[in-house]
Amino acid sequence: MRTTITIDDQLMNQLMQTTGETSPAKALRQAVQDYVRQARVKKLLALRGQVPLEDNWRELRSLDVTPLPNSNVAAS
Repeated sequence: MRTTITIDDQLMNQLMQTTGETSPAKALRQAVQDYVRQARVKKLLALRGQVPLEDNWRELRSLDVTPLPNSNVAAS
């Protein structure tokens, strides 16, 4: 998507210096990607304690799992 925006030169220079990018477009793209990633992490962290989990990985590991016919997954 192509978008035209007006950003203060000093702010853009700070952004480019912070991201290490040499072009304004790359710096802005990196900043937006980082923002989206941080927002997703924040949402996940907000779920802490709200999702019931069972600590049964040892039990699951000991189960005999037989691969389905025509499966390329090797049994461990």
